[in-house]
Amino acid sequence: MDTRAAALRWAEVWTRSWPRGEVEPIVVLYAEEAVYRALAFREPDVGLSAIRRYLTENFEAEEDVECRFGEPLVDGDSATVEWWAGWTEDGESLTMAGATLLRFDDEGQVVDHRDYWNQQERRSAPYAGWD
Repeated sequence: MDTRAAALRWAEVWTRSWPRGEVEPIVVLYAEEAVYRALAFREPDVGLSAIRRYLTENFEAEEDVECRFGEPLVDGDSATVEWWAGWTEDGESLTMAGATLLRFDDEGQVVDHRDYWNQQERRSAPYAGWD
């Protein structure tokens, strides 16, 4: 398995699918029993049905999504991908900047997903030199 290729595929699918609210192209990137931890202090979503539910709930609340993903940093079967996203939710503009830590199985599917981010209640472009 080529971890760099798997991480690039992950970022490309998210870049294309998140703004469209398309859950299924993202879900197929994950292994059957993948662990998806979007919030550090909350129990993770485990398995494809839980991941699908989490993404569906969030994507339905988000409008006018714009997102960017950086070049993956790869080590063994793991990669970290920095990202920057903005959208409107309940009539309010939001920006989130963060990083996702990913671990892949031998088939290149995500088995562990952990997000860390900062958020503000307005739209902001990435700072100079971000990408």
